[in-house]
Amino acid sequence: MQNSTVKNYFSLIKFSHTIFALPFALTGYFLAIEYSSYTFNWTLLLKVVLCMVFTRNAAMAFNRYIDRDIDKANERTAEVREIPNGAIKAKSALIFVIINCVLFIATTYFINSICFYLSPIALLVVLGYSYTKRFTALCHLVLGIGLSLAPIGAYLAVTGSFAWLPLYFSFAVLFWVAGFDMIYSLQDEEFDKKMSLHSIPSKIGKSATLKLSVVFHIITAIFLLYAAYQSNANIYFWIGCLLFIGLLIYQHLLVKPNDLSKVNIAFFTTNGIASLIFSIFVILSFYL
Repeated sequence: MQNSTVKNYFSLIKFSHTIFALPFALTGYFLAIEYSSYTFNWTLLLKVVLCMVFTRNAAMAFNRYIDRDIDKANERTAEVREIPNGAIKAKSALIFVIINCVLFIATTYFINSICFYLSPIALLVVLGYSYTKRFTALCHLVLGIGLSLAPIGAYLAVTGSFAWLPLYFSFAVLFWVAGFDMIYSLQDEEFDKKMSLHSIPSKIGKSATLKLSVVFHIITAIFLLYAAYQSNANIYFWIGCLLFIGLLIYQHLLVKPNDLSKVNIAFFTTNGIASLIFSIFVILSFYL
């Protein structure tokens, strides 16, 4: 029974999807080590990883809590999401959110003062996203902003100060996430219209959404390439950029306006691999 409960909570927060943002947090951490006078510290790295886990746990669980009635009404999610199908009680999910928020703020306290003071703002962004679909189609960009905090947050954890270089990575993450979230939301275009929910697909349709997603991912590529240029990157960094861009192109080849059968492959598999490969090559570039 206990194993089943743990499994339900891992499913609630889609823990496997941490791979989207965590590699960029690691990139921000090693970026700070490379371009500052600070040295590698395992304890600090662990705190950065814990911050990522706690914020993502809180954000995902809160999203499921806030959207529980919407998920129950949606045929695509009613049986598979844990609150609508009864696997986890709504109150328990909310308690889980509060615990993770407290743990996140507590962890930032032991990192440095700027991370601690900014922690409520970070939570406001990642939790606030859950409400945005109710009043704006720009919800995809808000999700992007939430995940874009990963590289700059990790950089701040090391240096305690802002810099332009990690911001280029954050802007890249913003448009990358917004772009692939629009692709994922194509599945709920008609449902969103029916429920008067706001999303890019429900406003402009499938074809225009896919075109806008391409534009967003071109912007992503520009920021990554500019970051490589500004950092005087070596060949490994450039290879990471090109592989990431190649996988962005691949995901757009998978999804067509009249064929959404490969949305999950484009959303989950391709983006997870892209994030991981990019970060591995960028981190390697600092040591090879």
